Amino acid sequence: MNACAAARKAAAQGVWEWNNAAKVPGHRVPGAKDNMDRLQTMRVFQTVADEAGFSAAARRLDMSVPTVTRLVADLEQHLGTRLLQRTTRSVSLTEAGEAYLERVRGILADVEDAFSLAQAHTLELSGAVRVLTPPVFAEHVLAPLVADFHRLHPRICIEVFVESASEAAVGEYDITFLNAEEGYDGNVVARPIVTTCGLACASPEYLDAHGVPAVPGDLAGHQCLLRRRAQGRSDVLRLRRLDGNAGEAEVAVQPVLVANHTGTLLRATLDGAGISTQPLDLIARHLRSGRLRHVLPEWTTGHFTLYATLPTRKFMPARVRSFLDFVAEHTQRSMQGLPANLPALSI
Repeated sequence: MNACAAARKAAAQGVWEWNNAAKVPGHRVPGAKDNMDRLQTMRVFQTVADEAGFSAAARRLDMSVPTVTRLVADLEQHLGTRLLQRTTRSVSLTEAGEAYLERVRGILADVEDAFSLAQAHTLELSGAVRVLTPPVFAEHVLAPLVADFHRLHPRICIEVFVESASEAAVGEYDITFLNAEEGYDGNVVARPIVTTCGLACASPEYLDAHGVPAVPGDLAGHQCLLRRRAQGRSDVLRLRRLDGNAGEAEVAVQPVLVANHTGTLLRATLDGAGISTQPLDLIARHLRSGRLRHVLPEWTTGHFTLYATLPTRKFMPARVRSFLDFVAEHTQRSMQGLPANLPALSI
């Protein structure tokens, strides 16, 4: 019998023991604490596999490394097979570990759904909402709304993981925020949060000192802050007409800053370094306060949509739905009070 088959046999034996314990003389029926301990051990094993290490898993779970190591070792002893291959530098799944992890993910997801379904009938929501988000969205959109959301739901904790999102990570989080251009058709369950466009903007101080560009070609004589492109030249700014009519412009510029991080470009723009193009939903509050001014009002860099991608679950926990609705509502409210000549966002 190979290790994978042994793991399945051990798991099946555990189910038999649970279902038939009351029928066996002298056999203790597992109580609620036994089941909670078993679920906790499953969560620990899943986290070690996801983090590819005991130390990283311990930090994420706020547990000691020896405790995490012991729980996994106890699990392996109970199953009668090795789930993890350990070396001095890495931890990887054995064949049995891969099979067991697949079942564990399903079990824990079902338990979470059952808990959330029951909790939906209570007056106060609680628990954690795990969110994966690009850095700029975390800093300029999510962080400002945490205080208001906490006042509404003081027992919900928002766990934010900041990195560039990918479809592959969707199943590991409750919500993954993902920016996509027009025509996006990803193989994920997604809810559009806001559809917006990229606009050229600068600080009043910069425009007072260098003038306001009247047509796209004027940008060639300005200090431009550009986003580094994965493909193509980073010293060319491409614009299209905002009203949808035919017309595009490509302007060769001499950038003073090229970066692959939107937040860096926004910070430099606010400080008067030059003209950049930014998503409208990101700069709405700065336009409203007057810290930034919209230039070339008839032009845009394109339209794109912010999606909240979700795990393929049959049931969305009430706390996740509550946070998602709050983000969408907050984004809509943030657009109120903008100058009338700016394009409207849609949700």
